[in-house]
Amino acid sequence: MRGEKTFSFFLLLFFILISQTTATNYPINVWPKPTTFLWPNPKSIFLSTNFTISHPYHRYLTPAVDRYRHLILSEHHRPIITPAINLTSSIPLQSLVISVSDVTSPLAHGVNESYSLSTPSDGSASAYISAATVWGAMRGLETFSQLVYGNPTRVSAGVYIHDLPIFTHRGVMLDTSRNFYGVDHLLRLIKAMSMNKLNVFHWHITDSHSFPLVIPSEPELAGKGAYSNEMMYSPADVQKIVEYGMEHGVRVLPEIDMPAHTGSWAEAYPEIVTCANMFWWPAGSSPALAAEPGTGQLNPSIPKTYEVVKNVIQGTIAMFPDSLFHGGADEINSDCWNTDLSVQKFVASNGTLSQLLEKFINNTLPEILSLNRTVVYWEDVILSGNVKVNPSLLPPQNVIMQTWNNGPNNTKQLVTSGYRVIVSSADYYYLDCGHGSFVGNDSRYDQPPGTDQGNGGSWCGPFKTWETIYNYDITYGLTDEEAPLVIGGEVALWSEQADSTVMDSRIWPRASAMAEALWSGNRDETGMKRYAEATDRLNEWRYRMVSRGIGAESIQPLWCLKNPGMCNTVHSFTS
Repeated sequence: MRGEKTFSFFLLLFFILISQTTATNYPINVWPKPTTFLWPNPKSIFLSTNFTISHPYHRYLTPAVDRYRHLILSEHHRPIITPAINLTSSIPLQSLVISVSDVTSPLAHGVNESYSLSTPSDGSASAYISAATVWGAMRGLETFSQLVYGNPTRVSAGVYIHDLPIFTHRGVMLDTSRNFYGVDHLLRLIKAMSMNKLNVFHWHITDSHSFPLVIPSEPELAGKGAYSNEMMYSPADVQKIVEYGMEHGVRVLPEIDMPAHTGSWAEAYPEIVTCANMFWWPAGSSPALAAEPGTGQLNPSIPKTYEVVKNVIQGTIAMFPDSLFHGGADEINSDCWNTDLSVQKFVASNGTLSQLLEKFINNTLPEILSLNRTVVYWEDVILSGNVKVNPSLLPPQNVIMQTWNNGPNNTKQLVTSGYRVIVSSADYYYLDCGHGSFVGNDSRYDQPPGTDQGNGGSWCGPFKTWETIYNYDITYGLTDEEAPLVIGGEVALWSEQADSTVMDSRIWPRASAMAEALWSGNRDETGMKRYAEATDRLNEWRYRMVSRGIGAESIQPLWCLKNPGMCNTVHSFTS
């Protein structure tokens, strides 16, 4: 009780001093930057070698506490620039006390992730984290771990933090169909996401290229559609990934993309897939059958399609406990469907391809909803200029839209229609952009010297720098009434030219930039964009991630970090 009273005093003092908070960098920083971070007299205190963390027992918080205690005592992080901080003469910090208001709240969309943290400056034996839920406590543990540094280990003293995210959905989407990623690599991704306070791993599991997910009721889909027996995710693998995510406060959102992007299904069920294994761009003036090599779309006109699809939906949802299920529904190709005789017959009977897509949605959406899931679809399902459904078929209370085209304009269209929105704009959040085209025999690269190379063959070029990502406001152009419908954002790594060998460097630290923008924003207390002061903080954070086993890409020469501010431009502080 005495510790709780002490912590209450810290919080009272903290709130009194909130108005004095400035955008000034401190000698030790936290990424993502907390919404309120107060350190009125920067100094540090040794950490006891017998340091303990007390907490309420919880299936997932307890292993997180064990993990962080080991990290805190063993990391011995050495900042690139030694912090100019005096040590207090106080006794070493003995413990961290965690209190949680609600230990029963599940890890679900919208869960409260707020926490408050204080470290003593007056010789008190304990630091304190107070959180609304165990998931907020995990965020506080990550923050505390970043306040610890040096050998012997010390911790920032006299720090007061109150923290909560602006957006509830902060994710990374990874495509594991075009190239396979082993389970250990997916676990490392989740680990890094947790470090950056990201909370949703959007797993784009299947596509036209391979079907690596083993579904017990449909074993042939992976048995014939995976690249090999070694490139499959078994139910045990899925359980391991989901449990690991829970222990790190990261939800796993599965995506089974359909009815397009399903060529791999044809290995087991050729009769339900149109234009499967056809050359993607026929000779002559014929239109392409897919956006890229790897053709095939489910045929909504035959009953067998729904037998298989319903087994896939049921089998996938049985393995993934999250309340969201991603049903894809992007990039329907008219010409692919038109290669099929049954589709031709449907159209000849005065049917349209949009009606064919509606038939698919009407047969699959109720199945997903019956399993107590909210459905996420790519925006194409209602915004495509070619094949789309009537929005009346997709009630906003049951459907979330994910936008990837046309920047803030499409976001505006979706929220105007009443949908909650996840932003993954290709102009800002696509991490695969800027690496050129992956197709062979590409005449665009056979040009005389001096030819303007344009975007280098990358449809979504140029490369999205961390500053591009950091500066994007995902509610840009929305009214105060519309903005709350944007629930968050996801960076996306499509894997045409990526696999586990480059995963870390493609994602980090650019995903860290989005993580801070969605957690505490990209502006300081005066409303100015803070990417200039964020540069040195992100540089330091990148080095710390590397020391924790994450192969994050360098963003500047080391000289820049050793000479803070010297690598900025004169335009650093424009708003």
